[in-house]
Amino acid sequence: MLELRDLKCGYGQVIAVEALSLRVEPGRITALLGPNGAGKSSTLMCVAGHVAQNAGAILFEGEDLGRLSPGERTERGLAIVPEGRRIFPDLTVFENLLIGGYLRSPQAGRRNMERVYDLFPRLGERRDQRAGSLSGGEQQMLAMGRALMVEPRLLLVDEMSLGLMPAMVDQCFKALSTLMQAGIGILLVEQNTPRALAVADEVTVLVSGRCAYQADGTTARRDPALIDSFLGLDKH
Repeated sequence: MLELRDLKCGYGQVIAVEALSLRVEPGRITALLGPNGAGKSSTLMCVAGHVAQNAGAILFEGEDLGRLSPGERTERGLAIVPEGRRIFPDLTVFENLLIGGYLRSPQAGRRNMERVYDLFPRLGERRDQRAGSLSGGEQQMLAMGRALMVEPRLLLVDEMSLGLMPAMVDQCFKALSTLMQAGIGILLVEQNTPRALAVADEVTVLVSGRCAYQADGTTARRDPALIDSFLGLDKH
């Protein structure tokens, strides 16, 4: 579904990621791990079209996305759940979701909104509530729901569990499992390494913008201490 080939991206003269290659398959999760500043979020934002691609290729279902705008990438079936949620706090839950589905027809919008409410019943209960008054977990659900309003085939998820209570983290990961079963591919950036490893089909670790480790999820779960050493969590 998604293939990065020797991706190089950054901000002006600052290179954030260099020579990164990875794949995301339909209905599977590729976890992108690494210490702070490793280039994980930059990778997601580059795939979404918000960070400059300096070299390499971003292929989505065989199409090179390099020259496409963020909106055109969304039309192709990509959606991002950004770090920090970035919801519209002064708008209601319903209005946030409505904005998320702006590329789809009104009929599709209504259908997708019901699917979001089925996935996150709490959002349906709070549809007329101002988004800024929601709890952190509810805001994360809203950010995910807004991304789902465009019927994505690939979801880019950045630091989903950051700052959430454990019960809310469980609900968000349960939602990811449901989306996988629906055939959606997921590229997951996640600081909660144990949770990411538990669900990942493929694992890539970035260190200083370069790939330091790559393996399938089963192999990575066999030696979590190795992953910790790349993340600077090794206690020995």
